[in-house]
Amino acid sequence: MSSKPLFWLLTTVLLITAPFAQAQQPAGISRIGILATSSASFNSPRIEAFRQRLRELGYVEGKNIVIEYRYAEGKRERLPDLAAELARLKVDVIVTTGAVPVLAAKKASPTIPIVFAASSDPVGSGLVSSLAQPGGTITGLSLMAPDLDGKRLELLKEAFPKIVRVAFLWQAGGRRGNLELTDMEAAAKALGLKLLSLPVRSLGDLESAFARAKREGAQALITSTGALIVTQLRQVLDFAVKNRLPAMYPNSEFVEAGGLMAYGPNNADLFGRAADFVDKILKGTKPADIPVEQPTKFEFLVNLKTAKQIGLTIPQKMIERADKVIK
Repeated sequence: MSSKPLFWLLTTVLLITAPFAQAQQPAGISRIGILATSSASFNSPRIEAFRQRLRELGYVEGKNIVIEYRYAEGKRERLPDLAAELARLKVDVIVTTGAVPVLAAKKASPTIPIVFAASSDPVGSGLVSSLAQPGGTITGLSLMAPDLDGKRLELLKEAFPKIVRVAFLWQAGGRRGNLELTDMEAAAKALGLKLLSLPVRSLGDLESAFARAKREGAQALITSTGALIVTQLRQVLDFAVKNRLPAMYPNSEFVEAGGLMAYGPNNADLFGRAADFVDKILKGTKPADIPVEQPTKFEFLVNLKTAKQIGLTIPQKMIERADKVIK
């Protein structure tokens, strides 16, 4: 065979295969999937903390990692499809929060490692076998939610000692069933408070929950971290302000947006630490061998601007204890 036909054959092969070669993920680049039940705007500070820690660990987007984002905007029913999208992209690890999205990711792919940056009760929810030995393909960071319910109610009672009836707005239908309500009822009983349960399963339940709180004489409000609640943050805050209710929320985003008080783990810190889990997994460590960690940074926030707006006075001693005071 002459060299000329061989040249044209090689050229043709190169032209045909070039597009396919370009479509392949470059060697050495890892793909990380972010699966969130709530919105991009709500998760922005947390995701930035995650990305910042990745940069500190030597990961540069577009150079050695690619991050794929999927947000359900508070609609749990979208999670299976979004998780399936990430599975089809063959991500190396999925980062998410809470039992429902974790299980959606696991169902989409039983082999892709999953890191939960925050989970209320990973053992009780059945995500891991134990904190020390997670087992399987899932690991991450616990929110210690059952332990914090009492602390939030305690702070609320300390700030407003005359309250007796507290409305608890929580998202029902999760992996933990009614355990969230059971934990809060136990905490309320220990403090001599009467708890009014306001479960919500869909957006349409919020108005009826608020109406019931008013009808049954709620004197204060406390909320859970359910995605439906955080994506409707503005509606929840407006209800509390309009009805002049002392309110305690589970994380800083509520207070930053105009809520009265919040106490809980520093979520930005948790997401930053989740990057360390991802780093270990990308370097070959199995999730089963990475113990679940607990929060190390907690924060108490007070919004004096909101207190003034609804005519409430927060004791000076509590203001002094706050990690952040909005004036």
